[in-house]
Amino acid sequence: MLDMKMIRENPENIRKMLKDRAVQFDLDLLLELDKKRREMILSTDNLRKKKNEMSIKISEAKKTGSEAVPLIQEMQLVSQELAKLEEVQHETESEYSKLALTIPNVLHKSVPCGDDSANKEIRKWGTIPQFNFEVKDHIDISENLNLLELERAAKTAGARFYYLMGDLVKLNQSLIQFGLDFLSEKGYTMSQPPYMINRKAMEGAVILDDFEDVIYKIEDQDLYLIGTSEHAMVSMFADEILDGNSLPARYAAISPCFRKEAGAHGKDQKGIFRVHQFEKIEQFVFSKPEDSWNEHENMIAITEEFFQKLEIPHKVVLLSSGDMGKISAKTYDLEVWMAGQNAYREVVSCSNCLDYQSRRLKIRFRDKTNEDTKYIHTLNSTLVATERTMVAILENLQTKDGHVNIPNVLQKYMGKKII
Repeated sequence: MLDMKMIRENPENIRKMLKDRAVQFDLDLLLELDKKRREMILSTDNLRKKKNEMSIKISEAKKTGSEAVPLIQEMQLVSQELAKLEEVQHETESEYSKLALTIPNVLHKSVPCGDDSANKEIRKWGTIPQFNFEVKDHIDISENLNLLELERAAKTAGARFYYLMGDLVKLNQSLIQFGLDFLSEKGYTMSQPPYMINRKAMEGAVILDDFEDVIYKIEDQDLYLIGTSEHAMVSMFADEILDGNSLPARYAAISPCFRKEAGAHGKDQKGIFRVHQFEKIEQFVFSKPEDSWNEHENMIAITEEFFQKLEIPHKVVLLSSGDMGKISAKTYDLEVWMAGQNAYREVVSCSNCLDYQSRRLKIRFRDKTNEDTKYIHTLNSTLVATERTMVAILENLQTKDGHVNIPNVLQKYMGKKII
């Protein structure tokens, strides 16, 4: 949600943002509804004031024995008019709120304009591995080493599910433990959020209409399975005023993630790259507005360091206006090299959402008790999505004899050097 005052004062800037994002949105209707709701607020306030004044007059008339019936009849008419106006006002507010919740965030000036072809490579790290044998993908490697059960998972749960087996289970847990240790050393607070949240919380985190094909809804309950721990983390301080002196508040959130992957049929359908459930450690930061861009750069730098320690070649890409999510003002993707696919693939998304989510959830802060409150900035970044990262490890560190070398930094967690 954007500051409506900013929209009223800078409508042409908002129109340009919508054009740059290639998003269809009825800005004129939003401005019209905003004007109407403000007029109705004034009208209902005036009627309430008039009703209160008449109530006082009626009370005084009764005390003095004066004729009160005409006043009572007039107040009844005012009450009826007020009730009708309040009903229309409620409908207007509902229509306004629904529309206001779907407008995308503003864009940072550094975001390139265009579709995914306009994405900008920022930097690259590592050397692409060279092999003197035929390179296998993670599916073939896993089948040869009995690390995955895909067909039995499909029988049990359907497509895009899996059983991790043997050392792949240990590798998964090793990535999680290393990730938590890594962020703990960076001063992050550990968190394991709820895996289900209610509609109000989910609407605060995402544009729900856009996510209906992505997230799972629990039938007959006001609960959704989280698609990422960001959804639960941002909602944690809903309707609260935080102490500005405690900011930035940095969290390392670990959770499973559940996604329908609707519309992704035929793409990465086999294996564990694109699946309905996976584990992820998320960086989530609540920041003062003046610090949020530094926090954004710090978060992507931390993620880069993590993958460098895993010895996985990667590059950082700045997403274009037409390729990024609507709630983000700026997003970096980190793409890692996957030898079995002979390509870089996205494994990390790092976004600054400014005050877009905090306005939806009413999360504010102040430095001193007598100061006005301000909306907080929220930022999120994957540290590691373990299934996708394991794909990169299996494919990049495979050996000629069909085994897989374990990254040095994970060997102490695995208790071995090779799978």
